[in-house]
Amino acid sequence: MTKNPAPAPWNRLDYSAENCSLLHALEIVGDKWAIPILREAFFGLRRFSDFQHSLGCARNLLSTRLSNLVAEGLLEIQSYQVPGQRKRNEYRITEKGRELLPVLIALLQWGDRWAVDPAGPPVLLKHRNCDGKLHVAITCEHGHTDLKAKDIEISAGPGAIRIASGRVA
Repeated sequence: MTKNPAPAPWNRLDYSAENCSLLHALEIVGDKWAIPILREAFFGLRRFSDFQHSLGCARNLLSTRLSNLVAEGLLEIQSYQVPGQRKRNEYRITEKGRELLPVLIALLQWGDRWAVDPAGPPVLLKHRNCDGKLHVAITCEHGHTDLKAKDIEISAGPGAIRIASGRVA
């Protein structure tokens, strides 16, 4: 029985960056207001006026950004009505939006280490059941935890677009 040959080593320059999932994600959440809006939604804000008050964002800009997050499926609109007032909309995080929580915590964790105010972090996130401070770690499907960059092997995925050789060295 012959073994399959080992795959060729990954060379980033052999593949196009145009089909990058990270870049596609940043097209959705990479503008100045998307992450702060999602942060406030995770903190429990739902109403337009509350987002505006918390973020200090112009109404027209906030309206556009909320509409974009709804169109991308990260937030959904639900109607509510305070007795005696007209119907209004509130914004709730969808499952797709909730899956960004580790990203937001990782950015917060990084900011708390490298970009924190001298007085300390303005927000602390703790596990409700044990009061332990939250942190995000890289794990693999086999249960290995707290992996670092040196532990990661990169290879072409099924969506990788191989480019022609002949690149300039």
